[in-house]
Amino acid sequence: MSFSIRQTRPYDAGPIAAVHRATAVIPGGIARRPEEITDAYIDRVLNEALADGVGLVAVDTAGVVCGEIHAVRIPVKLFEHVLSDLTVAVHPDWRGRGVGSALFEALFAAARAMDPPIVRVELNAGAGNAGAIRLYERLGFRIEGRLEKRGRFPDGAFEDDIAMGLIL
Repeated sequence: MSFSIRQTRPYDAGPIAAVHRATAVIPGGIARRPEEITDAYIDRVLNEALADGVGLVAVDTAGVVCGEIHAVRIPVKLFEHVLSDLTVAVHPDWRGRGVGSALFEALFAAARAMDPPIVRVELNAGAGNAGAIRLYERLGFRIEGRLEKRGRFPDGAFEDDIAMGLIL
């Protein structure tokens, strides 16, 4: 089954929430837990991406959302060339099919087309999420630092975050 990438639309909120929730139950899927993916959270990230950022969805041939990516421009003049607060989620049924890579490539193209253009994209990945880190490095991100004990799992254990950046 194939897919295409398009800009996020306000009516995508429900399907995006469903993809995020399905991804959140997979270890290393996304940082948020399923119960943290509220309508208010989805509305906030969609509005921020639509206002001054990039929001994209992958849809299958029937138009069903199977992946989503969003990032926002840092709202400080000194950093207006940077996209940050990036999250990508791919429905478990679509993992390993190139959806995540395609979403990133489309995000990079959209970022370059922004005015003023984006020249840097940054994200964080859990240090234990080797698969995500490999994907990000394959896409051109470089490891720029380690944020110690940034995340805490439900069992109380801590995890470092790996700070990564990409110059477009």
